[in-house]
Amino acid sequence: MPAEGPTVVATSGGWTRRERGGLDWAGTAHLAVELARVPAGRRPRITYLGTAGGDQRSWAAEVHAAGERAGFSTTVLDLFPMPSVEDPALQLLDSDVVWVGGGSVANLLAVWRVHALDAAFRAAWEAGVVLGGVSAGSICWFTGGTTDSFGTELRPVTNGLGLLPYGNGVHYDSEARRRPLVHELVGSGVLGETHCSDDGVGLVYRGTDLVEAVTEVAGKGAYVVRRDGAGGVVETRLEPRRV
Repeated sequence: MPAEGPTVVATSGGWTRRERGGLDWAGTAHLAVELARVPAGRRPRITYLGTAGGDQRSWAAEVHAAGERAGFSTTVLDLFPMPSVEDPALQLLDSDVVWVGGGSVANLLAVWRVHALDAAFRAAWEAGVVLGGVSAGSICWFTGGTTDSFGTELRPVTNGLGLLPYGNGVHYDSEARRRPLVHELVGSGVLGETHCSDDGVGLVYRGTDLVEAVTEVAGKGAYVVRRDGAGGVVETRLEPRRV
Protein backbone atom coordinates (compact mmCIF):
# COMPACT_ATOMS: atom_id res chain seq x y z
CA MET A 1 0.00 0.00 0.00
CA PRO A 2 1.88 3.10 -1.19
CA ALA A 3 1.53 6.63 0.12
CA GLU A 4 -1.69 8.44 -0.77
CA GLY A 5 0.14 10.26 -3.56
CA PRO A 6 3.61 11.48 -4.49
CA THR A 7 5.26 12.35 -1.16
CA VAL A 8 8.55 13.95 -0.12
CA VAL A 9 9.88 14.54 3.40
CA ALA A 10 12.79 16.96 2.93
CA THR A 11 14.77 17.63 6.09
CA SER A 12 17.66 19.07 7.97
CA GLY A 13 17.25 16.17 10.39
CA GLY A 14 16.34 12.50 10.45
CA TRP A 15 18.98 11.22 12.84
CA THR A 16 19.57 11.35 16.59
CA ARG A 17 22.76 10.38 18.43
CA ARG A 18 22.64 7.56 20.95
CA GLU A 19 23.99 8.13 24.44
CA ARG A 20 26.44 5.22 24.11
CA GLY A 21 27.40 5.94 20.52
CA GLY A 22 25.90 5.44 17.12
CA LEU A 23 22.76 6.85 15.54
CA ASP A 24 19.05 6.18 15.53
CA TRP A 25 16.39 7.26 13.06
CA ALA A 26 14.66 10.39 14.40
CA GLY A 27 11.14 11.75 14.14
CA THR A 28 11.13 13.04 10.56
CA ALA A 29 12.33 9.68 9.23
CA HIS A 30 9.68 7.84 11.26
CA LEU A 31 7.09 10.23 9.82
CA ALA A 32 8.20 9.24 6.31
CA VAL A 33 7.57 5.59 7.23
CA GLU A 34 4.16 6.49 8.65
CA LEU A 35 3.22 8.30 5.43
CA ALA A 36 4.20 5.20 3.41
CA ARG A 37 1.22 3.32 4.90
CA VAL A 38 3.06 0.01 5.31
CA PRO A 39 0.62 -2.90 5.77
CA ALA A 40 0.31 -4.18 9.33
CA GLY A 41 2.58 -7.09 10.11
CA ARG A 42 5.24 -6.25 7.50
CA ARG A 43 8.51 -4.51 8.27
CA PRO A 44 8.89 -1.19 6.42
CA ARG A 45 11.27 -1.50 3.47
CA ILE A 46 13.78 1.35 3.57
CA THR A 47 16.34 1.98 0.85
CA TYR A 48 19.19 4.26 1.89
CA LEU A 49 21.51 6.05 -0.55
CA GLY A 50 24.77 7.51 0.70
CA THR A 51 25.90 8.68 -2.74
CA ALA A 52 26.52 12.25 -1.55
CA GLY A 53 29.05 10.96 0.99
CA GLY A 54 30.78 8.55 -1.39
CA ASP A 55 28.99 5.38 -0.16
CA GLN A 56 31.02 5.04 3.03
CA ARG A 57 30.91 1.50 4.41
CA SER A 58 31.15 2.71 8.02
CA TRP A 59 28.06 4.86 7.53
CA ALA A 60 26.21 1.99 5.86
CA ALA A 61 26.85 -0.09 9.00
CA GLU A 62 25.29 2.67 11.12
CA VAL A 63 22.25 2.73 8.83
CA HIS A 64 21.77 -1.04 9.08
CA ALA A 65 22.12 -0.99 12.88
CA ALA A 66 19.66 1.89 13.23
CA GLY A 67 17.23 0.08 10.95
CA GLU A 68 17.37 -3.08 13.05
CA ARG A 69 16.60 -1.11 16.22
CA ALA A 70 13.69 0.63 14.49
CA GLY A 71 12.25 -2.59 13.04
CA PHE A 72 12.98 -1.62 9.43
CA SER A 73 14.10 -3.88 6.61
CA THR A 74 17.01 -1.83 5.27
CA THR A 75 18.80 -1.96 1.93
CA VAL A 76 21.78 0.30 1.29
CA LEU A 77 21.97 1.11 -2.41
CA ASP A 78 25.59 1.90 -3.25
CA LEU A 79 26.71 3.24 -6.62
CA PHE A 80 30.47 3.03 -5.94
CA PRO A 81 32.30 1.22 -7.47
CA MET A 82 29.21 -0.14 -9.22
CA PRO A 83 25.52 -0.46 -8.27
CA SER A 84 25.14 -2.86 -5.35
CA VAL A 85 21.89 -4.31 -6.73
CA GLU A 86 21.13 -5.69 -10.17
CA ASP A 87 18.37 -3.21 -10.96
CA PRO A 88 18.52 0.07 -8.97
CA ALA A 89 15.29 1.40 -10.49
CA LEU A 90 13.41 -1.73 -9.40
CA GLN A 91 14.95 -1.47 -5.93
CA LEU A 92 13.57 2.06 -5.58
CA LEU A 93 10.11 0.98 -6.75
CA ASP A 94 10.10 -1.93 -4.29
CA SER A 95 10.75 0.40 -1.32
CA ASP A 96 8.29 1.99 1.06
CA VAL A 97 10.71 4.84 1.80
CA VAL A 98 13.87 5.99 0.06
CA TRP A 99 16.12 8.06 2.32
CA VAL A 100 19.13 9.99 0.99
CA GLY A 101 22.05 11.04 3.17
CA GLY A 102 24.02 14.27 3.24
CA GLY A 103 27.27 15.30 1.61
CA SER A 104 27.89 16.73 -1.85
CA VAL A 105 24.63 17.39 -3.67
CA ALA A 106 26.54 18.36 -6.84
CA ASN A 107 28.33 15.01 -6.95
CA LEU A 108 25.17 13.14 -6.01
CA LEU A 109 23.22 14.62 -8.92
CA ALA A 110 25.98 13.89 -11.41
CA VAL A 111 26.34 10.25 -10.34
CA TRP A 112 22.59 9.66 -10.27
CA ARG A 113 22.22 10.96 -13.80
CA VAL A 114 25.02 8.72 -15.07
CA HIS A 115 23.00 5.78 -13.74
CA ALA A 116 19.63 7.15 -15.00
CA LEU A 117 18.33 7.40 -11.45
CA ASP A 118 16.80 10.80 -12.16
CA ALA A 119 14.08 9.04 -14.17
CA ALA A 120 13.92 6.17 -11.66
CA PHE A 121 13.28 8.53 -8.75
CA ARG A 122 10.45 10.24 -10.61
CA ALA A 123 8.87 6.87 -11.35
CA ALA A 124 9.15 5.83 -7.69
CA TRP A 125 7.72 9.16 -6.50
CA GLU A 126 4.77 8.90 -8.88
CA ALA A 127 4.17 5.32 -7.69
CA GLY A 128 3.80 6.44 -4.07
CA VAL A 129 7.23 5.57 -2.70
CA VAL A 130 7.99 8.19 -0.04
CA LEU A 131 11.20 10.07 -0.87
CA GLY A 132 13.14 11.71 1.93
CA GLY A 133 16.54 12.76 3.10
CA VAL A 134 18.73 15.23 4.90
CA SER A 135 20.81 18.15 3.61
CA ALA A 136 22.00 17.06 0.14
CA GLY A 137 19.29 14.42 0.45
CA SER A 138 16.78 17.25 0.82
CA ILE A 139 18.05 19.68 -1.83
CA CYS A 140 18.14 16.99 -4.52
CA TRP A 141 14.34 16.81 -4.83
CA PHE A 142 14.04 20.56 -5.57
CA THR A 143 15.21 22.75 -8.44
CA GLY A 144 18.28 23.71 -6.39
CA GLY A 145 19.57 25.38 -3.26
CA THR A 146 22.71 26.40 -1.43
CA THR A 147 25.65 24.03 -1.14
CA ASP A 148 29.27 23.70 -0.05
CA SER A 149 29.80 21.02 -2.72
CA PHE A 150 32.25 23.26 -4.61
CA GLY A 151 34.37 24.48 -1.69
CA THR A 152 34.26 26.19 1.67
CA GLU A 153 32.24 29.14 0.33
CA LEU A 154 28.56 28.36 -0.19
CA ARG A 155 27.38 28.51 -3.79
CA PRO A 156 24.11 27.85 -5.60
CA VAL A 157 23.24 24.56 -7.22
CA THR A 158 20.46 24.84 -9.81
CA ASN A 159 20.23 21.41 -11.46
CA GLY A 160 18.24 19.48 -8.87
CA LEU A 161 15.82 16.76 -9.91
CA GLY A 162 13.00 19.30 -9.86
CA LEU A 163 10.29 17.00 -8.51
CA LEU A 164 9.43 19.99 -6.32
CA PRO A 165 9.39 23.34 -8.20
CA TYR A 166 11.09 25.38 -5.48
CA GLY A 167 14.53 26.13 -4.12
CA ASN A 168 15.57 24.52 -0.84
CA GLY A 169 17.63 25.95 2.01
CA VAL A 170 18.97 23.50 4.60
CA HIS A 171 20.75 24.09 7.96
CA TYR A 172 19.11 27.50 8.00
CA ASP A 173 19.85 28.24 11.66
CA SER A 174 23.22 26.55 12.11
CA GLU A 175 25.34 27.90 9.24
CA ALA A 176 25.51 31.67 9.21
CA ARG A 177 25.88 32.12 5.44
CA ARG A 178 22.83 30.02 4.48
CA ARG A 179 20.09 32.61 5.10
CA PRO A 180 21.73 35.62 3.43
CA LEU A 181 22.69 33.55 0.39
CA VAL A 182 19.13 32.24 0.01
CA HIS A 183 17.86 35.83 0.17
CA GLU A 184 20.44 36.93 -2.40
CA LEU A 185 19.62 34.09 -4.79
CA VAL A 186 15.86 34.56 -4.53
CA GLY A 187 16.19 38.32 -4.91
CA SER A 188 18.30 37.96 -8.05
CA GLY A 189 16.05 35.28 -9.55
CA VAL A 190 18.68 32.52 -9.48
CA LEU A 191 16.28 30.60 -7.24
CA GLY A 192 12.53 30.92 -7.27
CA GLU A 193 10.38 30.56 -4.17
CA THR A 194 12.60 28.73 -1.67
CA HIS A 195 11.59 26.55 1.28
CA CYS A 196 14.06 26.39 4.17
CA SER A 197 14.51 24.28 7.30
CA ASP A 198 16.34 24.75 10.58
CA ASP A 199 18.30 21.75 11.86
CA GLY A 200 15.87 19.06 12.99
CA VAL A 201 13.02 20.36 10.81
CA GLY A 202 11.31 18.55 7.95
CA LEU A 203 9.10 19.80 5.13
CA VAL A 204 6.31 17.48 3.98
CA TYR A 205 5.00 17.62 0.40
CA ARG A 206 2.06 15.88 -1.22
CA GLY A 207 2.48 16.20 -4.93
CA THR A 208 4.18 19.57 -5.23
CA ASP A 209 2.27 21.19 -2.36
CA LEU A 210 3.96 21.95 0.96
CA VAL A 211 1.42 20.55 3.43
CA GLU A 212 3.22 20.94 6.75
CA ALA A 213 6.48 21.53 8.57
CA VAL A 214 7.52 19.20 11.40
CA THR A 215 10.34 19.30 13.92
CA GLU A 216 12.34 16.93 16.08
CA VAL A 217 13.58 19.83 18.27
CA ALA A 218 11.52 22.43 20.12
CA GLY A 219 11.85 26.05 19.04
CA LYS A 220 12.95 25.38 15.48
CA GLY A 221 11.35 26.84 12.37
CA ALA A 222 10.68 26.47 8.66
CA TYR A 223 10.60 29.37 6.23
CA VAL A 224 9.26 30.33 2.81
CA VAL A 225 11.33 32.95 0.99
CA ARG A 226 9.75 34.75 -1.98
CA ARG A 227 10.74 37.65 -4.17
CA ASP A 228 8.55 40.72 -3.71
CA GLY A 229 7.40 43.14 -6.40
CA ALA A 230 10.18 45.61 -5.67
CA GLY A 231 13.00 43.13 -6.25
CA GLY A 232 13.52 42.41 -2.56
CA VAL A 233 12.54 39.28 -0.66
CA VAL A 234 9.96 38.40 1.96
CA GLU A 235 10.62 35.58 4.44
CA THR A 236 7.65 33.94 6.17
CA ARG A 237 8.18 31.65 9.16
CA LEU A 238 6.15 28.45 9.47
CA GLU A 239 5.67 26.94 12.93
CA PRO A 240 6.41 23.19 12.74
CA ARG A 241 4.47 20.41 14.41
CA ARG A 242 6.56 18.40 16.90
CA VAL A 243 7.21 14.78 15.93
